[in-house]
Amino acid sequence: MQINGEHNVPADVETVWKALNDPEVLKLCITGCEFIEKITDTEFTAKVTSKIGPVKAKFDVEILLSNLEPPHKYTLSGGGKGGVVGFAKGQADVQLLAIEDNHTNISYEAGIQASGKLAQIGSRLFVGTTRKLAAEFFDTFARYLSGEVQIDA
Repeated sequence: MQINGEHNVPADVETVWKALNDPEVLKLCITGCEFIEKITDTEFTAKVTSKIGPVKAKFDVEILLSNLEPPHKYTLSGGGKGGVVGFAKGQADVQLLAIEDNHTNISYEAGIQASGKLAQIGSRLFVGTTRKLAAEFFDTFARYLSGEVQIDA
C-alpha cells in the first residue's frame, strides 16, 4: 500500500527538522502515543494505541532514520507489533523544502505492509485510517509550531 502527502507548516526548515526529531514533540503529535524514546540519533522506540476499523491494539514500535541529509530529507523505516492483531511495517521518504514567509513544505512518500488481522481488514480501510492519522499528526504539528498547542510540563 502506498500513501503520500504534503503539508505546509509555519516554521523554517531548521526548526521543523529539530521538531521532527524531538521525542516530546512527536509524542504530542502522534495520535495514541503513550511514550516515545530516542535511543540514538537514528533510532526511536514507542508505544502507540491505534484503532483501525474494528481492530484496536497497542503497538510496540521501532523506527530507524536513514539517508539523512539534515535539515532537508531522510528516510523513516520501521514497524509496529500489535500482538494478536498483527504487524505493520513501512518506509517513508520525507523531504523538507523552505517556502516563502518562513514556512516549510513537508512531503512524504510511504509504503506500508500489514499482516494478521490488520491485513484482513482490507487495504481501503487501512490506507484511509493511515491517511487520517497522518493528517492528525500534521495538523497538531503545525499547531505546535505556531504556538497554538504546547507540550505539557
